[in-house]
Amino acid sequence: MSKVYFIENTESEYGKLGKDAVTLLKRIVAETGHKFEKEVPIKVHFGEKGNKTFIPARCYDETIEYLKENGVTPFYIESNVLYRGARTTTEKHIETAKSHGFTQIPIVIADGDIGTEYDEIEINKDYIKACKIGKGYGNYKQFIVMSHFKGHVAAGFGGAIKQLGMGFAARGGKLEQHSGISPVVSTKKCVSCGICFEKCNFNAITIQDFAVIDSSKCVGCAGCIAVCPKGAIRNTWDGSNFLEKLAEYAYGAAKDKDIIFIAFVHNITEDCDCIGNHMNLIADNIGVLAGKDPVSLDTACLDLVQKNSGSKLFEKGRKTLKHAEKIGLGEMKYELIKI
Repeated sequence: MSKVYFIENTESEYGKLGKDAVTLLKRIVAETGHKFEKEVPIKVHFGEKGNKTFIPARCYDETIEYLKENGVTPFYIESNVLYRGARTTTEKHIETAKSHGFTQIPIVIADGDIGTEYDEIEINKDYIKACKIGKGYGNYKQFIVMSHFKGHVAAGFGGAIKQLGMGFAARGGKLEQHSGISPVVSTKKCVSCGICFEKCNFNAITIQDFAVIDSSKCVGCAGCIAVCPKGAIRNTWDGSNFLEKLAEYAYGAAKDKDIIFIAFVHNITEDCDCIGNHMNLIADNIGVLAGKDPVSLDTACLDLVQKNSGSKLFEKGRKTLKHAEKIGLGEMKYELIKI
């Protein structure tokens, strides 16, 4: 049974989050005898331009200083996004990150200028045989993966597993995970506003009396679902196996790596930090969790959110957890250690 460490923090201010994160990091290092290498990448999410609920840069300060005090050179690492936006290219991605305050340490975008540089990591699982992982990730064995636990329209929730599966994947890997998922349009709800047409990066949508999605062009990025103001577009998930593919890509990303995972269960929104506009909070802040097992960590985060909210928020994502356990990424059973 994996250990998950937890510090409760329900405050609306960010001041203590960074201190809580480094407290948990120190606890894991002490208990496991973890020895850092000279360079350690910190995997984070910089937030899409216009997003206001991503975890601010200052929440990573204490972790950065702790690493430096221990002779480690830390830097941020990320990969470019699949959709058209402010983080599609390396230049734009770094510009967005810096505008959001991520200026403390260097930034490495692992999959090249336009997301086409990758290594193929063989895993031979149920749906994915080899993962296209950003080439820059292959240069390092150790990582600290710091995730923001919140909702996600396609995955149910975004946490440690999504930081691995989608976050480490190069552009082609993101496409591979999303492939075969074509949303459907409710002709009763659609008002032909054209917002989904403008959002689509793949020319898969045309506007007639209602929006029409060409399944031969659609890659299932779910961007249209996220922006539709009428809720007229939804995924069917029939035969897509996106949730399982996400788990398998996470397995590929973590293969032969030594990773410590930290999760901020704070600013809980319905969708992810890739959304470039205001989102309302849908659950109370809970705190910071950490561990060495991404499956047990995400399970603990999900359980706490559901218990605290008295609802089945983000339940769709439990399917990913079950598949992740099945393929050997980690285990869903955990011991929650409150500090």
